[in-house]
Order: sequence, then structure tokens, then C-alpha cells
Amino acid sequence: MSLQTHLSELERKHEALEREIQDAISHPSTDDLRIVELKRRKLHLKDEINRLRTGSTRVVH
Repeated sequence: MSLQTHLSELERKHEALEREIQDAISHPSTDDLRIVELKRRKLHLKDEINRLRTGSTRVVH
């Protein structure tokens, strides 16, 4: 898989998580921990996308 293809897939997953977060927020019965987990996953994807775009091999936890 090329780097550009991988980046596109990560961006697609990031956008899907954003939609899932917005959907969860709009439903009052959604558990707050679920929303926090979705946001954590979205941030992890964003960090991975940025790392690949900058060519950095440093892993941030």
C-alpha cells in the first residue's frame, strides 16, 4: 500500500469517527465514556496522519 493510499484510508476513518461522534453527541442516551473513547481514537488517527505527512518517526504517547 502506498503512503498516499494509507493516508487516504486514515483520513476516511478520521472523518467516519467525526460523524460517529456527532451522532453519539446528538443522542442523550449515549454513554459519556463512549464519546471519550471515540474522541481518543480520532485524536490517535489525527496524530498518525500528521506523523506520516511530516515524515517523523517519533511516536508520541
